[in-house]
Amino acid sequence: MTATPGKAPKKEKEKRQTPEERLEALRYNHMMYGPTAGERRPTVKKVNYGAPYLSHPKFQSLIAAFKKGTAFQFDVTDKAKLCSISTDGSHISFDGKIIFYSRPANKYEDNLLLDRTSTIHYQAYDALVHLVFAVLRSFPELEPPPLSYMGHQFHLGAETLEAGMAELGPNLLMGSYRHSKVQEKPRK
Repeated sequence: MTATPGKAPKKEKEKRQTPEERLEALRYNHMMYGPTAGERRPTVKKVNYGAPYLSHPKFQSLIAAFKKGTAFQFDVTDKAKLCSISTDGSHISFDGKIIFYSRPANKYEDNLLLDRTSTIHYQAYDALVHLVFAVLRSFPELEPPPLSYMGHQFHLGAETLEAGMAELGPNLLMGSYRHSKVQEKPRK
């Protein structure tokens, strides 16, 4: 028999799910049965932003100098970069960029403002994130702002910090605080 072997018949390939079909199937399964044990997302760790600074003596000296209107500076290392945190009494700077500054409200109080442009520029640095929340928490007379930090971005309420910059400008008023720049003289 001199029959030549022909080509073998092609096997039919199994049809695979497209990503869209898979997502739709997962949505249906979650709707009907809920997530399985392996699909449960891990709980997000709650980070206490600002806590490393609040009890540190250098940060306490920085806030005292800011309230008194004097100068103070210290350095921190974040992501292998040395950043300086300083104040000259009217503003608080991070790596040479102004983050917070004060404007006189009356003889005894100043308004604390946040510079959104600089804050957004450095929002990937953990040192700045902790600094922002520590400064806000160190002024008990300020109302707690709707400022939060998620996904390496600052959020003001439900929107990102940069969302309202076009309409409202780069300065964000955080509130009024009592300073100690004026020495009260006793009455005679």
